[in-house]
Amino acid sequence: MTSPSVTRCEHGGRDESWPYSATGQRASNAMSLQTVLIEDSTTIREALIPALADLADAQVVAVAETASEAIAVLGKLDDGWDLAVVDLFLREGSGLTVLRTCQQRASHQRVVVLTNYPTDEMRRLSLELGADALFDKSNELDQFFDWCLRGDTPRSAGSSLPHA
Repeated sequence: MTSPSVTRCEHGGRDESWPYSATGQRASNAMSLQTVLIEDSTTIREALIPALADLADAQVVAVAETASEAIAVLGKLDDGWDLAVVDLFLREGSGLTVLRTCQQRASHQRVVVLTNYPTDEMRRLSLELGADALFDKSNELDQFFDWCLRGDTPRSAGSSLPHA
């Protein structure tokens, strides 16, 4: 298997490389979000990859099914990714382990949890471990894609706080 080719680019925006302006508009010179998809379900991956491209201008440059695969691919790509989409329950290991590994990521990199298990406890743990937002796969996909397009700053998505 060959590894994906990742081109590093400079983006305008909130920091030197997140492809959004301070007003939340996508910079005109921005390339698609270089995305790592960490999801063990083939069915969900096959649906999310084209949806991310069409609805969030995100190009999936790598996929991982386990926590150890995710940690390896994120390390190999180093700062060559913009967005990591993490499922909490993986074929082996936990998305929480992946979040823990991403705590020291570059300022332009965002990590979002996309899960079928969006309990208050999982939301709290995910945010404590550095996730920028958490969305429910079953009923918050529109909000997830909107969040990707807007380039919300860390922990500003509506789903990032526990429900009352």
